[in-house]
Amino acid sequence: MKILIALAAALTVAGTAPAQAAAPAVLAAPDISVANVQAHLNQLQSIATANGGNRAHGRPGYLASVNWVKGKLDAAGFTTRVQSFTSNGATGYNLIADYPGGDANNVVMLGGHLDSVSAGPGINDNGTGSASILEVALQVKATGFAPTKHLRFAWWGAEELGLVGSTYYVNSLSTTERSKIKTYLNFDMTGSPNPGYFVYSASGQPSGSLALQQRLQAGFSSIGVQTELTSVGGRSDHAAFARAGIPVGGTFTGAEGIKTSAQAQKWGGSSGVAFDRCYHRSCDTSANVNATALDRNADVIAYTLWATAA
Repeated sequence: MKILIALAAALTVAGTAPAQAAAPAVLAAPDISVANVQAHLNQLQSIATANGGNRAHGRPGYLASVNWVKGKLDAAGFTTRVQSFTSNGATGYNLIADYPGGDANNVVMLGGHLDSVSAGPGINDNGTGSASILEVALQVKATGFAPTKHLRFAWWGAEELGLVGSTYYVNSLSTTERSKIKTYLNFDMTGSPNPGYFVYSASGQPSGSLALQQRLQAGFSSIGVQTELTSVGGRSDHAAFARAGIPVGGTFTGAEGIKTSAQAQKWGGSSGVAFDRCYHRSCDTSANVNATALDRNADVIAYTLWATAA
C-alpha cells in the first residue's frame, strides 16, 4: 500500500521566537490493492455457488452477500444498517454504512448494486463495483483518513429489477436528510473483460456534477489512462439521486455495447466484440473480470473520494 504523508514539523530554537504550529498531516489516496478486491470477488462467487448460482433479489445468495459485506464493515468500525423493502413479492435489502466523523451536513456518498440477475453470479455486474467500494471503505479505516466531510457507503438491492433499492432509499429520506447529501458517486461494472474506460457525463445532470466528472477524469489521467464520457441516463443507481438534485458521477467499463476499432486502439482489447460478452449471463463469474481495469477503477475511486471528502 502506497501512502504518501506530508508533514510540516514545528521547530523551536533556543533564543529565537517559537516556530509556527505544525500543519496537519495530509494523506494522499492509497493505492488500492487489486488482490484485496479480487479476494472480495472470490467471496461473492463462493456465496453464489453455494446458493443456486446467483445472488439475485429475493434469493438466499443476495442476503448472504449483504450479511458478509456488513460483517466486514462492522469489524472496521462503520455504523451499518440494513434497510428492507418489498419488490416483486420478495423482501429486498439495502446496506448503508456510515464512517464516524466528518460534517454530518455535508455527506459524500458512494454506492453500487450488490444484487445479480437470476441467470448468474453477477461478478462483473456488479460484484466489481461492490467489491471495489468495500475495499476503499476498509482503506478509509486502515489509513486513518479523517475527512472533513461525512462518508457514507451503500450497497443497493434489486437494481436489476429497475433500480428499486436505491430509489426506495432516496424516497425514504426527509427533505432535510436528502439535502445533506452533496455528492453521490456510483460504480457499476468496473472490471469488464474487454474494458473501456468511461466516466459519467455531467451533461443534463444536477449542478455540481461537472466537478465530479472532471475529478474522475483527473484520476484516470494521473495513471495515464484516456477516458471517454458516457451518458448512462437512468441505467444505474445514480438516477434517483440525480432526480433529487444531488450531483452525481461514476465510472463504467462497458456492458453489452460493442468496442470500436478506435477504442481498441486506445485501450487494447478486441474491436467488434462486446465490452462484456457475459453481461447478464451465467458466465459472469470470477473468470469474467479484467484485473487491470479492476485495479485502475479502484484506484480512481479512492483518488476521487479522498479529493472530494478531504
